[in-house]
Amino acid sequence: MNNRSERIRNILVPILSVLMGFILGAIIMLISGQDPIAGYQAMLKTAFQSPKSIGEIFVTAGPLIFTALGFAVANSAGFFNIGLSGQALCGWVTSIWVALSMPDAPRMVVLPLAVLAGALAGALAAAIPGLLRAFFGTSEVIVTIMLNYVFLYTSTHIVNNVMSKDLMTNKGVTKVIGENASLRTGFLKELSSGSRLNIGIFMALIFLVLIWFLMKKTTLGYEIRSVGLNPFASEYAGMSSKRTIVMSMVISGTLAGLGGVVLGLGTFGNFFVQGSSLSIGFDGMAISLLGAGSSVGIFLSAILFSVLKLGGQGMPLRAGVPIELVDVVIAAIIFFVAISYLIRFLLAKASGSKKEVAIVEELVGKSDPTSQEGGKI
Repeated sequence: MNNRSERIRNILVPILSVLMGFILGAIIMLISGQDPIAGYQAMLKTAFQSPKSIGEIFVTAGPLIFTALGFAVANSAGFFNIGLSGQALCGWVTSIWVALSMPDAPRMVVLPLAVLAGALAGALAAAIPGLLRAFFGTSEVIVTIMLNYVFLYTSTHIVNNVMSKDLMTNKGVTKVIGENASLRTGFLKELSSGSRLNIGIFMALIFLVLIWFLMKKTTLGYEIRSVGLNPFASEYAGMSSKRTIVMSMVISGTLAGLGGVVLGLGTFGNFFVQGSSLSIGFDGMAISLLGAGSSVGIFLSAILFSVLKLGGQGMPLRAGVPIELVDVVIAAIIFFVAISYLIRFLLAKASGSKKEVAIVEELVGKSDPTSQEGGKI
């Protein structure tokens, strides 16, 4: 296949998926008697109305980038890490617990310790399904889904029954961490007119580069991608597929745990009992898929989702459009990403090249429908 044409299609597929998602959302608004133009205008005005709202976009994007990177790493190895929510929750609880336990420690001590503890908690949470998959062949999808509930209710038990009463304000709600453990800074707060903008977004940007380097320029990254493409051939070539499976899940969980750390030490500053799994885990999966697993794609997709979520809050007030329609638009975008073959086929048809159409059909025909090969970090 013409490499240039393929690169163009790889760029056009997510762009068209987003456009068609917005179009479908507009059609639903029209059917329900709403004005789609007014709705989308309200969304954009709410998201970009002030430096504070723009700062909040990056606040929301930080944890999403981490969970999206976590999903992309596991997906590169051929696995669907559905447990990002639980792993992020482990990072959130652990980082807050460490931060509150060291109220008088210097910032240079407590902040790195809290971040590392949260990352380690996420890594350990992901190591469980990784070990089970590597040595017993259990489905990581089922295990991670079940562990999401285990970690959710364990976190509730820890906050209500294990943490010292001195660390709590009310039942199920911890105290706010001190400035010595916070990712927020006075400079960023002033820069964004009082938003919760914090160092977390810069950590996310650094890890976008680090994970790209890991996957593209290191032996471990090559092994992860090789196992994702063909674990049997990788084993034959001398790679340890079991070790690679565990390592890919541990890295994925570490990234998810860091997403929880940013959520705790940066966005909220405390922990409170959660009634359901964290949305950043499932949103991170969608962001990774929309961004095709690439670092640039993940960053742009995270910003898009942040604009949708934050801007959507102004749609009911400014245009009378139900906020649930934002979720419809996001779901539609994911749907069109999932049927990317159809978009590729139509693009090949539009090019007028029968050869490209035939090659697209052949590639899909040869693909394994159960394959989980993914990330292109």
